[in-house]
Amino acid sequence: MYNTGKLAGKTIFITGASRGIGKAIALKAAKDGANLVIAAKTATPHAKLEGTIFTAAKEIEAAGGRCLPVQVDVRDEDQVQKAVEDAVRNFGGIDILVNNASAISLTGTQDTTMKKYDLMNQVNARGTFLTSKLCIPYLKQSKNPHILNLSPPLSLNPIWFKGHVAYTMAKYGMSMCVLGMSEEFKDNNIAVNALWPRTAIWTAAVEMMAGDSSAKNCRKVDICADAFYVIVTKSSRDFTGNFCIDERVLRDAGVTDFDQYAVEKGNVLIMDGFVDEDENGQPNILSREESSNHLRSGFKSSGSAGPVGVAEISAVFSAVGETLKNNPDLKLDGLYLFDVEGQKWFIDGASRSIGKSGQAPPGVPLCTLSMKAKDFSELFSGSLIPTMAFLSGKVVVKGNMGSAIKLDKLLAAYQQNRKLRAA
Repeated sequence: MYNTGKLAGKTIFITGASRGIGKAIALKAAKDGANLVIAAKTATPHAKLEGTIFTAAKEIEAAGGRCLPVQVDVRDEDQVQKAVEDAVRNFGGIDILVNNASAISLTGTQDTTMKKYDLMNQVNARGTFLTSKLCIPYLKQSKNPHILNLSPPLSLNPIWFKGHVAYTMAKYGMSMCVLGMSEEFKDNNIAVNALWPRTAIWTAAVEMMAGDSSAKNCRKVDICADAFYVIVTKSSRDFTGNFCIDERVLRDAGVTDFDQYAVEKGNVLIMDGFVDEDENGQPNILSREESSNHLRSGFKSSGSAGPVGVAEISAVFSAVGETLKNNPDLKLDGLYLFDVEGQKWFIDGASRSIGKSGQAPPGVPLCTLSMKAKDFSELFSGSLIPTMAFLSGKVVVKGNMGSAIKLDKLLAAYQQNRKLRAA
């Protein structure tokens, strides 16, 4: 999507913008000649994640914008207050606030430490509330003020709670700020909206959590940046209190080519969590299953752990064992347990062995994955994408969610071997 110059001279304060979606939004605005305030924690290089506030600032200025990089922990009121004051001192005011900073831990209740719980709620909900509170006095003075939170629509569908209730509470805290502040500041003409991706977005953080094999099923950060541009260039008087989905925003703006946003064109996309319907108003759970259209065939499950299901599940684990042995470069650390409607198996990355759980080597498993036989069939055949299986609750993970997501590489290798045998 082309820039129109509408953000020229506007001052945009973005939290968590040293990389990923936040940086993409900053670069989009920079092309118009906007003033960007990059408020993020990373001032020195991260061991695993590329980018700092200073490297982002160089890219922003090269793209045509002016940039003020500020090291900020959004949990710290004094730091946020100083960053806001520095922004006003340097650029004369604030026109747009993007609450992008977020913390994530996709863990169930028993596996969520209170330290992780506090981190997510302090960064996501409290950080969004605090930064908005401190920017609002200056936004009131802008001609077209916007607050945009990177947070999901408020769905009470239990599937978005059951596997990661603490994370959902924290993200919904950001969304509740949209619901409340859009009404509270309507008379001040401050637009408050949310933006959420329909599909998974490929970022360095996602790569660190899920591994690079998921990239082919994701979209690039550009789709969120383009959707941001459409939203904040609307009249703040006329467009507020909306929970926007990136693809829907762009379709409404006339965009028809969505292949441009794919990391790899033609692949099935991972649908993001918290979105109950697709762009056609159809249930997303159904859409995920239909969208694969059996592109990657799998065996038919009986849907129960009866005699046929037992034989099929046993055959799959046997084939997975062969995949591990034939792929020495495939890294899989630690012990994984599977409970498929009462059938219990293990995969041990250290010894590269597989078997019934009673034969598992000693030690605490990284995680236990529980699922129905039908979902097991779809997961291993490739018609159910792992990340979506975890987010939707079709596969319940007890333990380390990050380790569970890393099984994606093993599944991809297993599916490739099946294709070669079938050819």
